[in-house]
Amino acid sequence: MKSAGAMTIGHQAKSKVKPNIVGRWLIESMTEWDRDYIDEDVRGYFEFDKRGAGDFQFAYVQGQIDYRLGQRDGKPAVEFSWDGSADMEQAQGRGWLVLDGDGLKGMFYIHLGDESGIVLKRAKTSKKRKK
Repeated sequence: MKSAGAMTIGHQAKSKVKPNIVGRWLIESMTEWDRDYIDEDVRGYFEFDKRGAGDFQFAYVQGQIDYRLGQRDGKPAVEFSWDGSADMEQAQGRGWLVLDGDGLKGMFYIHLGDESGIVLKRAKTSKKRKK
């Protein structure tokens, strides 16, 4: 029996719609931390590649991501685990994001630590100049 909000991933979720999450996403907001903290060191972001990996950074929290596409409550979603550091200490965690319009919304967790709601928007890409 699935619990409310359960995510189906991999072969269980043969969704015809594959969310296009590849690329860079900027952190718009987090419920636990304010904008000044999120952008303390760099503009807070998540980046997903085509191979199911990626990275993120906000404030002094950064990590490498391993992700899977699936569905959450019938919506296209991504679930991830991460390994990295928080305030110069080794840290790990997990999270999930649901495609919501042109953004991603979900939860970010630090193992045995904080958790936060999170909202991302796709970063605008700059066009390369012709040489």
